[in-house]
Amino acid sequence: MLSYYDELVEIVKSHPETKRIVLCCAHDEHSLDAVYEAYKEGLVQPVFVGKEEEIKKICAEEGFDFGDVTIYNEEDDVEAAKKAVELIREGKGDFLMKGKMQTSDLLRQVVNKETGLQVGKIMSHFGLFQVPNYHKLCVLTDGGMNVQPDLETKVKIINNAVEVLHTLGYENPKVGVLCGSEVPNKKAVESMDAVALKEMWEKGEITGCTLEGPISYDIAFDKEIADFKGFESPVAGDVDCIIMPSMVTGNCVGKAWTVSSDGRMTGIIVGAKVPVVLTSRGSGADEKFYSIVLAAAATM
Repeated sequence: MLSYYDELVEIVKSHPETKRIVLCCAHDEHSLDAVYEAYKEGLVQPVFVGKEEEIKKICAEEGFDFGDVTIYNEEDDVEAAKKAVELIREGKGDFLMKGKMQTSDLLRQVVNKETGLQVGKIMSHFGLFQVPNYHKLCVLTDGGMNVQPDLETKVKIINNAVEVLHTLGYENPKVGVLCGSEVPNKKAVESMDAVALKEMWEKGEITGCTLEGPISYDIAFDKEIADFKGFESPVAGDVDCIIMPSMVTGNCVGKAWTVSSDGRMTGIIVGAKVPVVLTSRGSGADEKFYSIVLAAAATM
């Protein structure tokens, strides 16, 4: 169980090998700032792809001293994305981060069937949140990649999340399939999906976790409410990972936590050959830094 983001830092520091981050379109002050914080902590060794003169200028102006860092000069965003993915394929980086570029330009290269980083899985967003008034960190998935996942896709999203949680030290994470009610509703596709997922878990078709579904938000996060409603489950009030019925739901819940409730977020894209840090333009330094740390920890 992780309670604080700084525990991720300790996980990375305990590993004998420093992870290499490939920052694509590194000519971006905010991304360089986050990478520099991780570099100073001894958490990562950076590799930069992008406009070399601009990268050097920003580093000089901001006092970012990366030592003898390798920079691959690419003036065009698409070419930079191709180069960054190529470096990962060649084993010259352990994970990837988006800098000053369109997300689609990078993802297009990541999912390229000929030269990309696909490994036969779907890609999904793994958001790790500090939830207000909750006793530990919680994973929300998927709030950023899969718009309207069907049952098969939800199984793959669960497998992605559980795999990362195992890497982070969780032996048997508690997974809740979120719905509007804990009572199965035949008229709601997400509710029937949750029933099917619970049955698959009971049959051993989904492994490595304890899974509950359908489960409502209040029961997943509050044991007293679960007890009041007579809902018995080891997941109730102690959920480690919530599976969202749609990307819109995941995005709204995540933003409700961070924008309106003083929550904190970090997140990565998983399911490719390596984790991908795809923070938005509105992400603060804290989110960018800990997303880098999370990606490094996920490669241990």
